[in-house]
Amino acid sequence: MHPFLLTSKINRTILHEGRDYLFFSGTAYLGMGSSEAFEELVISGIKKYGLNHGLSRINNVRLAVYEQFETYFAEKAGADRALVWSSGYLAGNAAVNHLRKGMDKVFVAPDTHPAVLPEDWALDPKPTFAEWVSMVGAFCEKNSAQKILILGNALDPLEPSLHDYNWIQTLPLKHEYTLLVDDSHAFGVAGEGIFGTYRQLKHLSVNLVVSGSLGKGIGLPAGIILGNLETIGLIENHQTFRSSSPPPPAYLDAFLQGQHLYVERKEKLFNNLEYFSALTKNTKGLTFIPRYPVYSFTDPNWVNHLQEHGIIVSSFPYPSAHSRKVNRIVISAHHEESDLYTLSKVLGAIAEHS
Repeated sequence: MHPFLLTSKINRTILHEGRDYLFFSGTAYLGMGSSEAFEELVISGIKKYGLNHGLSRINNVRLAVYEQFETYFAEKAGADRALVWSSGYLAGNAAVNHLRKGMDKVFVAPDTHPAVLPEDWALDPKPTFAEWVSMVGAFCEKNSAQKILILGNALDPLEPSLHDYNWIQTLPLKHEYTLLVDDSHAFGVAGEGIFGTYRQLKHLSVNLVVSGSLGKGIGLPAGIILGNLETIGLIENHQTFRSSSPPPPAYLDAFLQGQHLYVERKEKLFNNLEYFSALTKNTKGLTFIPRYPVYSFTDPNWVNHLQEHGIIVSSFPYPSAHSRKVNRIVISAHHEESDLYTLSKVLGAIAEHS
């Protein structure tokens, strides 16, 4: 499958070489980019704050919207504080570089997002998440008191699968644990409301930090770190945060003004998922988890068959150019029931003849 080079906005459909295709790829789970109401809020924010804000956050001239956004997001997520960044990758990189200092041992889950991988870390994809959990437990039982950093995702968006971290509560108390979770594919979809999994994880006996991209489900060109007052305060004083430019303020203002739109979009997404799950309950070859908008499949022939029927899905090597191709169908809040019905019929026919 060759890349489609587009010259127009990506929506529930895309136009390529004169043909319209249904688009079931990407990470715009809530479809905020296709919301005209949200677009108007962004335009209003641009008129208020300008196109961009290149000043660092520590400048003596500051825009109040950044702290307003951080305060609101942290409160809704259940965290003491938040820091907003220009990207999720920068946020994750800053978080892991800070947390790794002074650690005696680092454990990295097999599907951990590259944004929160320590520098020069070679990720071992061989163990399953369950096998990795057992390995961490065995080490903690065997060894004397240490400072331990645990890295992982809230969920694996490729398979997909939702990760449970309650096993951390069974680890021996002699160690001091820090947990960094990437919520890039959870924001907007998993957890309470659109604010990710911090509130669901804060009961754990760890120093909890959550980072991630807001450019997927939430649709903002930004990243965020959530944590306690001490940890966020230390990261805030790092050179990386002090010298980097923040995201465009108009988007953050639109987020604050458009919370009702996010509520509507998440409800629409879950209605779409319920409808599509009912349509495909007898379709073999799909892997999914309830109320999550990703359906994976392993047969690479499905990709071309779907394209022949006017349907584009996600299929490319990830995370590196040498990784296996990941084949996924992504459902969004901007899809209509007719789109989902068409997709289900084509999938049913393909699965039946596979």
